[in-house]
Amino acid sequence: MRIDRLRLFEVSLPLVHGFETSSHRKTHLDHILVAATDADGRTGWGEIASPADPYYGSETTATAWSIALRYLVPAALGAEWDTPAQLESQWQRVRGHEFAKAGFSAAAWDLHARDLGVSLATALGGTRTEVVAGVSLGIEPGIDALLAQVQRQTDAGYGRVKLKIAPGWDLEPVRAVRSAHPDLDLHVDANGAYPDDDAAAAVFRALDDERLTMIEQPFAPRDFVAHARLQQALSTPICLDESVVDLGDLRTMLALDAGRVLNIKVSRMGGLTVAREAHDLAADAGIPVWCGGMHEFGVGRAANVALSAMPNFVLPSDVSGSDKYFARDVVVPAIVAHAGRVSVPTAPGIGHEVDEEWVRHNTSRTFDTAAA
Repeated sequence: MRIDRLRLFEVSLPLVHGFETSSHRKTHLDHILVAATDADGRTGWGEIASPADPYYGSETTATAWSIALRYLVPAALGAEWDTPAQLESQWQRVRGHEFAKAGFSAAAWDLHARDLGVSLATALGGTRTEVVAGVSLGIEPGIDALLAQVQRQTDAGYGRVKLKIAPGWDLEPVRAVRSAHPDLDLHVDANGAYPDDDAAAAVFRALDDERLTMIEQPFAPRDFVAHARLQQALSTPICLDESVVDLGDLRTMLALDAGRVLNIKVSRMGGLTVAREAHDLAADAGIPVWCGGMHEFGVGRAANVALSAMPNFVLPSDVSGSDKYFARDVVVPAIVAHAGRVSVPTAPGIGHEVDEEWVRHNTSRTFDTAAA
């Protein structure tokens, strides 16, 4: 297989509800869509879902655009390959920039699955026909607003809710939600906002009493030792997110017992190939995984659904319906959840078609090798 044409679209979509984490608040998203067309005219789509600002990690939409144009487009264009992993080896020398790589990886996997005439889930080794979805809720202006959001999502059928927490917004909101929803599958995500000190340890010991499914990324990404120390002190499993960028990080997590749940994000880990490898390594170690999200548009969300069909994704994944985030998504049909479950598409590739007219309507800049 050979990619003969590559296009990039920087697309901006407003969120239907603003989202706040421990670092910032966002009301719209700017992501880059990657369209890879092969010699037979088939097109595979991927999404570079990097944030606009360097708060989750060091990558941004601007850096991803630059790396894509200077390194990834030249590496992918015209390369001969039989599997996505072979194509990804073309940019192996590029260190970091996992979000940018992930967009090209997903486009290659979509193209590969379409060439085989199978769904992306099947190509990846997925076995499920539907995926249990969870929702992630940001920091709200107050407890009443948070409770209203939780009620709205549980009424929609979602059985798992993740709450963003930060110093000063942790015990009170969690206890309020737990009191209102005693049986809810509830977990919290700090995005590394807490220092490794006695005050933070006291907060997490208190949260240990709230019957949480997990406490996600309490400390800074590189601090495996602090996570291991906290895990030994708690019965609630620690889940690592930002800490695990590659398989070496995952092996460190396992060796130190720094976490007992893994959040696999395609974007954070650099693509579907390494995400699948992480799934297998975690499964062999007896570590359950779930698929986290970056508020992807439908292209990236569809790839997450396909990945979540793999057998060790035993916890609800962040693959909720598009309507929770966008009034109109970029794929047709839109991704929908029924009673907190999303069907895994069976059509070739990601199982959705991209609405290019709507993409162009919301695009701020484009690149096309055919016009270069």
